[in-house]
Amino acid sequence: MFMRFHLLVSGIVQGVSFRRLVKEEAVKLGLVGFVRNLPDGRVEIVVEGEANPVHQFVSFCMSSPGNSCVEEALLEEESITGEFSSFSRD
Repeated sequence: MFMRFHLLVSGIVQGVSFRRLVKEEAVKLGLVGFVRNLPDGRVEIVVEGEANPVHQFVSFCMSSPGNSCVEEALLEEESITGEFSSFSRD
C-alpha cells in the first residue's frame, strides 16, 4: 500500500544538516518527495512511498537526527499524487 504524508517540523531544524539527513534517509528507503526550509524557521517535508518505509522515514524525521532538535511535527496524511520521481532538497 502506498501512502503520502505532509510534515511541518519545528525546533532546531535549520542550519544543522537536517534537510541533508532527511534526504539521505528518504533515498535509502526508496521514497520520493521533497524537503525544504520555510521562512518561519520550520522545515516542510512531503513524502510518498510504500507504507512501511514511509513510517520508518517519519520516525527518523521525528527522532532529531544529527544535531537537530525536533520540538514539534505536524503530520497529515494526504492522497497520493504520484507527482514525484525522486526525493529533492530545496
